[in-house]
Amino acid sequence: MLSAMPGPDGRPGDIAISRRLAVARGDEPADLVLRGGRVFSVFTREWLCHDVAICEGQVVGLGQYRGRRELDLAGAPVVPGLIDAHVHLESSMLTPDQFARAVVPHGTTAVVADPHELANVLGPDGVHWFLDALEGLPLDVFVMAPSCVPASPFESPRQELGVGALAGLLRRRRVIGVAEMMNVPAVVGGDRGELAKLATGLTDHVDGHAPGLCGRRLNAYLAAGIRSDHESTRWEEALEKRRLGMAVMLREASGARNLRDLLPLVSRGGPEGLMFCTDDRDPGFLAEEGHLDQMLRTAVAEGIPAEDALVMASWNAARFHRLPGLGAIAPGYWADLVVLEDLESFRPRLVLKRGAEPVHRAVPIPEWVRNTVHLPALEADSFRCPPGSRVRAIRLVPGQLLTEGEVVEATCQEGRPVADPDRDLAQIAVVERHHASGRIGLGFVRGFGLRRGAFASTVAHDAHNLVLVGISRPDLVACAECLAACGGGIAVAAEGRAEALPLPVAGLMSDRPLEEVVVQLRRLEGRLRDLGVAVPAPFMALSFLALSVIPELKITDRGLVDVGRLEIVPAVL
Repeated sequence: MLSAMPGPDGRPGDIAISRRLAVARGDEPADLVLRGGRVFSVFTREWLCHDVAICEGQVVGLGQYRGRRELDLAGAPVVPGLIDAHVHLESSMLTPDQFARAVVPHGTTAVVADPHELANVLGPDGVHWFLDALEGLPLDVFVMAPSCVPASPFESPRQELGVGALAGLLRRRRVIGVAEMMNVPAVVGGDRGELAKLATGLTDHVDGHAPGLCGRRLNAYLAAGIRSDHESTRWEEALEKRRLGMAVMLREASGARNLRDLLPLVSRGGPEGLMFCTDDRDPGFLAEEGHLDQMLRTAVAEGIPAEDALVMASWNAARFHRLPGLGAIAPGYWADLVVLEDLESFRPRLVLKRGAEPVHRAVPIPEWVRNTVHLPALEADSFRCPPGSRVRAIRLVPGQLLTEGEVVEATCQEGRPVADPDRDLAQIAVVERHHASGRIGLGFVRGFGLRRGAFASTVAHDAHNLVLVGISRPDLVACAECLAACGGGIAVAAEGRAEALPLPVAGLMSDRPLEEVVVQLRRLEGRLRDLGVAVPAPFMALSFLALSVIPELKITDRGLVDVGRLEIVPAVL
């Protein structure tokens, strides 16, 4: 007896093929027949007026079929389940089970995740727990093994993830390659340690992370075997990468809404080699605008044909990431299907996973995954800057992960620079939180508009130490103490009174449903607006100020980082 086609992990299934063939021939009724829909073919970009016959979770035929159960779709579009080509589940602030509950109703049936947030907080053990937690979810989560923990020498994770740990992860089921290689200078310069992560002999599938990279340096990066990028913010930048054979992921994240700027890439060259990804999308964005369905709506509203948009949201990702049986509606493919209301709203009427409506389950959270915030004793003087009157400040770039740097003549008290709300100059600090080392990086930031108080987060890409921004040093302390008490999360404080959204799972995620998380998030954002902050997704913007691999000026617990010069620079001049 022949076995079924390989499953999502590439291993043979245990379902006998004989019944599927009998259904495909029309000799036996299917388990389910979707009748009267317009079925999208990703191979020809046509709409086919066919029945879809489903047996044992797989599509076995397109044409005219009878089934034990039949659904009349009355002309509705039927499309493959949507696939997110690159996402960090942790940025949703939801555990894997709650993330699945949030995105599957929007038509997403598979994602390719990089759990390097958990890897930074919990080491390889955290990634192994994550892989275990994915079993039985109604969402296929494929994993890329984190390549850069730490993301740079200027960051302080719980522990470094070396080649041995990377190889151990690559042997796990569901792990399909090496995640975004962020250490661009090391790769371009031929650093043997970084190149060893790309040459384990266990995979040749490597994602990239190359913001602004061009010319000969881009050539060198590609020559190392890296084949994708999701960091382009301009279509011209993405075009150069595309011309050199790079698969380009069009990103629409909370802190980097790049989709509209990149769509000319589709208009001028078609959808081949292009994919949709959400990268880092916060719970408010998920709840109010959706997931990949939001990207489809946006693309079509901007003039992209629905057929091109759907290919980028399904088939291209499945083909690039080598996901067997996914991304298409055809005999031999899994019955991961979405029945849409129309091709404008892309609102799902019905989502099927393996031919059935999704069934959700809860993921158990062990105590060691919760107990991750270890801070030193802090007081207001912990955040006092060294003497000086001029400071190097980080300036936010609206809607981007990129920042700028500028030198500012600061207001001083006792010869030391302090925050000045009248000049939109707030203090920023990063406190190492994995080992209670007492290491604190201090600096200044402009662009939030904060008038008083402070806010903070243990979500601070990529090492996820405690990042804080404030006008009042006592309120900085109040935020830190509040987050230490609740096991991590995000917090706002004013006049010494702090309020938090607890994220006790690694200090990154809540195990509560999306709706509850959003209510708490919006309440804190409302408090921030009362304190003067008007930027969209302020906590997401805050979290990326600690990521020392995206230009221009960032901050870690080791100090202010000039990303272009690859060095720590003084915050006070």
